[in-house]
Amino acid sequence: MTAIAFPTIATPAGPVPDDAPAWNPQRHSQMPSHRYRDVHARVEVPLVERTWPDRRLTAAPLWVPVDLRDGNQALAEPMDPTRKRRFFELMIAMGYKEIEVGYPSASQTDYDFVRLLATTGLAPEDVTVVVFTPARRDLIERTIAAIQGIRNPVVIHLYTATAPTWRDTVLGHDRAALRELILAGGRDVLELAGGLERVRFEFSPEVFNLTEPDYALEICDAMTSLWDATPDRPVILNLPATVEVATPNVYADQIEYMHRQLARRDAVILSVHPHNDRGTGVACAELAVLAGAQRVEGCIFGNGERTGNVDLVTLALNLHAQGIDPMIDFSDIDEIRRTVEHANRIEIHPRHPYVGDLVHTAFSGTHQDAIRKGFAEHRARAADTGRPEAEIEWRVPYLPIDPADLGRSYDAVIRVNSQSGKGGIAYLLESEYGIELPRRLQIDLARRVQARTDASGGEVTAAQVLAILREAHGTAAPATAQGPTASA
Repeated sequence: MTAIAFPTIATPAGPVPDDAPAWNPQRHSQMPSHRYRDVHARVEVPLVERTWPDRRLTAAPLWVPVDLRDGNQALAEPMDPTRKRRFFELMIAMGYKEIEVGYPSASQTDYDFVRLLATTGLAPEDVTVVVFTPARRDLIERTIAAIQGIRNPVVIHLYTATAPTWRDTVLGHDRAALRELILAGGRDVLELAGGLERVRFEFSPEVFNLTEPDYALEICDAMTSLWDATPDRPVILNLPATVEVATPNVYADQIEYMHRQLARRDAVILSVHPHNDRGTGVACAELAVLAGAQRVEGCIFGNGERTGNVDLVTLALNLHAQGIDPMIDFSDIDEIRRTVEHANRIEIHPRHPYVGDLVHTAFSGTHQDAIRKGFAEHRARAADTGRPEAEIEWRVPYLPIDPADLGRSYDAVIRVNSQSGKGGIAYLLESEYGIELPRRLQIDLARRVQARTDASGGEVTAAQVLAILREAHGTAAPATAQGPTASA
């Protein structure tokens, strides 16, 4: 039956592994997994005594959105000047203090945008502007021409891929030759921009996570020495997981190794730039901060090449949900989403953490019942303590944070379909009409609503629930309680 229904799918038909327990009947598949090597066969992970598992996140790192450069390069239709400016203004309004604004040597649009920042007051004076360049003198010259006259602090971000496959296949250099190429680029940056006020330097060994640790360390130390990194003029060393290839703990080990081994550590801002190829970019970034990272590059809602860069919104709101100030404002997350969707011309998934249309919505009856009771307890506790509902501890089941923190109402927290139960139905009547039903009537109404949704296959609104109640029992009971509001 399965083969007929899905003729293009090869149902696993290999043997059950000899050591498989009786409760696990999974069979070997036809997937060609033998073609790939695990990360430990590709790169050494030398850290043995790790300390990051014992640490806790206690403060936000420096967030650096790279949407205007890295994210923009991943778009089928790169941003025009109007969209790029609007996106930049959004980042400023949200509170970002360091923003990678473009790749001036790659396109006229990027060059012109940097010149716009240099000739206007668009960027507040406490915002650092980051510009991106490869290690090629002509492109470095173009990049530095773009920043002339800018009043803001500037970071010139130099990058070169350092992993073996990239050295051998893409660049055609051995370790020594590539080291010299990188240092030549570093010398060009120093010659052309070293005397400029308020200009600092950043270096990224691209594909750091697949680069031999001793080589990555050698290159990074050589760059901080060349640029004479000091605590007063620190160098940013940005260590990208350019292609995510391992579980997040491996990346954390790599970051802690660098954190503990780098020369001039007090003159280095240790930065990370995780991608999301394995779907664990957020976890990689969080563990990297535990391992010593102080700065995180990513994109707002995670746009970027392939599966995207790490999502700075998820990272920040994960901290918020743990009682840690994210240092960025998300009090109107739907306006943020609209602006980002307009700039990128990519819609955000309805289940995207914190921002999707359905992330604060429950259809399941058991979830709805718990949320309804949680809201009731929240209101009662606020009344008992004489404090506003928005100021007391949040502990409503199934809702990690209060939707009102993000500027959302509670209107869509519970929606009713065939999976819903009496708790969700009762919540709709309470929140919309202030109607509280006795338990027996809740049970009867739930049965009638489920019959209606089973027949239609869709969901029902509060008005439709009220109509079903009236059809069965006449005029509904008077309002006796008022549900939560958006201002709670």
